[in-house]
Amino acid sequence: MDPPPSSDRPTVAMLQGDIDSGRTGDKNPMLDPSGAPLGTDDEAAGTPPTPFSVAVARYYETVERWTGGNWKPDAAHHRWDGVSVGFIGFIVAVGVILTVGIWMVRAPLPGT
Repeated sequence: MDPPPSSDRPTVAMLQGDIDSGRTGDKNPMLDPSGAPLGTDDEAAGTPPTPFSVAVARYYETVERWTGGNWKPDAAHHRWDGVSVGFIGFIVAVGVILTVGIWMVRAPLPGT
């Protein structure tokens, strides 16, 4: 999926195209129907986003995001999340504590 071209008057559809093309690094390049309502709440409220605000959003979602390092668009899918690792460690620790506790309760006492 190709990203939309640059424009002097960008639209929300162009921002959605940036996301769908994988340019923002949020997801793999493919059509995402769940992103279709992007901007519709603003339009329904009678305050559609201005081309300037869409241009700023496109800039920060694409150019500004990648200037801090050598990120690849799929970098989010190839790294460990600290919260997940901590949660898995917690679950393992609880499992070990329960296993040792059950073993100690069921083990016969010495001399009985």
